[in-house]
Amino acid sequence: MPQDSNQSRLGPFPALYLQRVTQELSEDLDKIRNADDFKADSVPFLVHALQQGAHQFSSAQQNAVLKTPSDGRQG
Repeated sequence: MPQDSNQSRLGPFPALYLQRVTQELSEDLDKIRNADDFKADSVPFLVHALQQGAHQFSSAQQNAVLKTPSDGRQG
């Protein structure tokens, strides 16, 4: 799904958070996806669980992250 679609549906911070967390956890997510007991109907639950992590950040923290250059360096 294109990133612009994610941003309009989730908002800029949750979309960025989900993109970054899936990049960082890509190996673990592949292990989960390839597990014998993983079912297709588990995908929405997994996505929802990952999205919930964005809610741990305050509005001020979210805005600060969004103002930081995409390479992670402030300046």
